[in-house]
Amino acid sequence: MSDMLFSTQSVQQPEQGAPISRRSLSLVEPDESGMLACDVLVIGSGMGGSTFAHALRSQGLSVIVVERGDFLPREIQNWSTEAVFGKGRYRNAEQWLDEQNQPFSPGVFYYVGGNTKFYGAMLPRFREADFGEIRHAEGISPAWPITYAEMEPYYCEAEALYKVHGTAGQDPTDPWRSKPYPSPALEHDPALQDLVLKMRGAGLRPFAMPAAVDYGPDRPCVLCSTCDGYPCLVDAKGDAELSALRPALLGGSVRLLTRTKIDRLLTSANGEQVTEALGTRDGRTLRISAKRFVLACGAVNTAALLLKSANEQHPNGLGNSSGLIGRNYMVHNSTFMVAVDPRRENKVMFQKTLALNDWYHASQDSMFPLGNVQMLGKIREPMISAMRSWVPKPISRYLTDHSVDLYLTSEDLPTNENRVEYDAERDAIKVFWTPNNLKAHERLVEKTTATMRSAGYPLVLTERMGIATNSHQCGTAVMGNDRNRSVLDKTCRMHDLENVWVVDSSSFPSSAAVNPALTIAANALRVAATFTNTTS
Repeated sequence: MSDMLFSTQSVQQPEQGAPISRRSLSLVEPDESGMLACDVLVIGSGMGGSTFAHALRSQGLSVIVVERGDFLPREIQNWSTEAVFGKGRYRNAEQWLDEQNQPFSPGVFYYVGGNTKFYGAMLPRFREADFGEIRHAEGISPAWPITYAEMEPYYCEAEALYKVHGTAGQDPTDPWRSKPYPSPALEHDPALQDLVLKMRGAGLRPFAMPAAVDYGPDRPCVLCSTCDGYPCLVDAKGDAELSALRPALLGGSVRLLTRTKIDRLLTSANGEQVTEALGTRDGRTLRISAKRFVLACGAVNTAALLLKSANEQHPNGLGNSSGLIGRNYMVHNSTFMVAVDPRRENKVMFQKTLALNDWYHASQDSMFPLGNVQMLGKIREPMISAMRSWVPKPISRYLTDHSVDLYLTSEDLPTNENRVEYDAERDAIKVFWTPNNLKAHERLVEKTTATMRSAGYPLVLTERMGIATNSHQCGTAVMGNDRNRSVLDKTCRMHDLENVWVVDSSSFPSSAAVNPALTIAANALRVAATFTNTTS
């Protein structure tokens, strides 16, 4: 591909072992006519897009990664609870609509690295059973067209890329693995040790969640209390920008285009291939031509882009002959739990290690799976005040100073009614979501509440998350072997288009009940391995 179409910043290689600064990265600008061209266009720089680009970095392909946001600024406010949560300093997403056309602010972020700039960096694998059909209290979780065994080597590769800390065998539901974790599991903060012992005394098996943090001797992570939900001021969180995209942008074949929103994809006259992406950057229109297109905008935005790109050959949305684009939207049933011991202040720093999977699968105690329990990063007063402004701040501060904070997750089952649409009249994304499988989730809340009270936390407050909590979104362009019942084939190439792949969580046939980020990364690596052997 001719470099005449690119205007890039110079690339300076860092010293061996030194952190990669943003000034060293290969960025691209459109020419005066607003045109760009490449071999592969990756739309989205989150977990899927950045990991995929990293996998292509040595393939001799001209790759452009497009991100609608810019680099998130490194500033002291990164670690300010008041700035991040109280004032919403970094919230930059447009409002979406619910099914009553009421606007809401989604929990998504448009920055280089996507939502991973704010995630809690917990990277568990899906359980081996999660790839098969599972019967739940209120329906069926469908099987994937690939098995855990097919994904397992790429889980290992993703764990190495994101420097995951973990110890095999602590989690009673651990799937088998062919390689050990890159680093041992983080130790629980001393403030959590009493809770760990009481859980074990109750017959439970608490463990340390696999964590993507650059922690160890001479490493930058300080195990602070501002990891989950915050950007990392010291570049120690294993987010998609830091771990995957920055290294990919050092070689020159992968370039990044920021502040660019792709509005529409254009196809060839016969509708069999996408030929161009139309977008806007700083108020200017641009066009990017490519041989292959890889969508990684997140499950909602990927579906919306395909629906917006309807044309004569694809009247119901690009690649939507199955009618399933936007359908089967899943985001997990999730509850925040604040367990308070008024007699004892919780002086924890890094709280997000402790987790329970004792109720993840069906058992003698429960006919159906219930889900996962894991610690949140430490809840502070501005977080409560942002959600419940009517609660006096002294009360919120007292409660959070004396609490441990948990996140309970149960599987959300795919249905056609839960879906994403593009409202052309309002030029807005519209989300239809009615939670299901709630009996299992309510049981999970009951069991966890009883556990925490028995452990010495008499006051347990809960808040179930609603439509705006969508950091675990998936399922809007599922993969499968039957083109009439899926949007993508098992390599995540669209059935209806020869040169379009999807590598975010849109492809997931089910949501499991643990954080999806590592599975997104592993699947992107799996797709990249087949992609480099594919001609189009």
